[in-house]
Amino acid sequence: MDANEIIERRACVSGVGQSDIGRRLGRDPMELTLDACLAAIDHAGLTVADIDGLSTYPGPMTTPAGFSAAGAYDVIDALRLNVGWYQGGLETSGQLGSVINACLAVASGLANHVLCFRSVFEGSAQGAQGRSAVMPGGGGGGGGGFKASGFMEWNLPFSAPSAAIWIAMFAQRHFHLYGTTREQMAWIALNGRRNAALNPKGIYRDPMSLDDYLNARTITTPFCLYDCDVPCDGATAFVISRVDRAKDLRNPPLRIEAVGSALRGRPSWDQFDDLSTMANRDAAAQLWTRTDLSPADVQMLQAYDGFSFITMSWIEALGFCDLGESGPFVEGGERIARDGVLPLNTHGGQLSAGRLHGYGFLHEAALQMWGQAGERQIPRDVEVGAVAAGGGNTCGCLLLVRD
Repeated sequence: MDANEIIERRACVSGVGQSDIGRRLGRDPMELTLDACLAAIDHAGLTVADIDGLSTYPGPMTTPAGFSAAGAYDVIDALRLNVGWYQGGLETSGQLGSVINACLAVASGLANHVLCFRSVFEGSAQGAQGRSAVMPGGGGGGGGGFKASGFMEWNLPFSAPSAAIWIAMFAQRHFHLYGTTREQMAWIALNGRRNAALNPKGIYRDPMSLDDYLNARTITTPFCLYDCDVPCDGATAFVISRVDRAKDLRNPPLRIEAVGSALRGRPSWDQFDDLSTMANRDAAAQLWTRTDLSPADVQMLQAYDGFSFITMSWIEALGFCDLGESGPFVEGGERIARDGVLPLNTHGGQLSAGRLHGYGFLHEAALQMWGQAGERQIPRDVEVGAVAAGGGNTCGCLLLVRD
């Protein structure tokens, strides 16, 4: 394979940053956003004046409440950036689509150092009422006077406004076809919790047993409470740099070896051609066509767990096991432990460390590959890592190599 044809290899992660993370911090969301952005710039060894590009997901949104704390214009103005390229939008290949876009921007020469950020304040926005307060039709900040449009016209009359319900259909189909069980799926949550115990920013750090998991209240079959990610407040940011502009920076460049962003099926949560898989099937397949590396070369996976089954689906899609075999693969938790063959979600994932919408996974991957993850550091050197985010009809993935 001619590396010159794979333009994302001209891009790398040069710095990462994160604000305080908490269940309900009650802090100004823009303040959290700028904390993360400035931390990432400093971590890379750059200054604000060096930043000439900006990318974010999903851009400014007021519904659902807390889903977005700032848009591209907000941060460009607050930091007084002079940019050659910027973007912020919802319709992209998962939450990492904004990072993939940044890679393409620096690869094409539109920018040298792109600041990427994602910030939320869903915990504070929900308050004491829980997630229903910000769901369409829930009677709270996201639903009062809500007029359904698009696919929600078909879901809301059946009281199905939440992705918990939509993803549960995928999980149920997988259970039916392949004999997957809740006892197997539990290990995504249990593994995340034991890793979050070593993460000082983790939301839930108390020990959790298999009995604790199985006895938790059902949210939507087959998901219980611990299969669902934890709304929180916080912000995460990265600097995506041209490789030739990053060689003398503070951290060794984490080169983007390959990206996956394809969508071959219908862009639908409930009309996909095979509900035992999802759009990650297409994104992952594309990723492996853009590299000579294989799943056997990957030493770590940070994979989206908005709901626990999504992580299992990514494990299959990326080829770490065959379709239908993620249940046996994760069962018992040994393979996916920090000292296992495929360390998984070493910060705790969104199930225990907080719902940071994909960005938390790339942040963790970078820290692990730089050896900066503290107590939760994987006990072997990590030179190749995979990061995946999104579920249902919106998925994207990255393969990182430490040069």
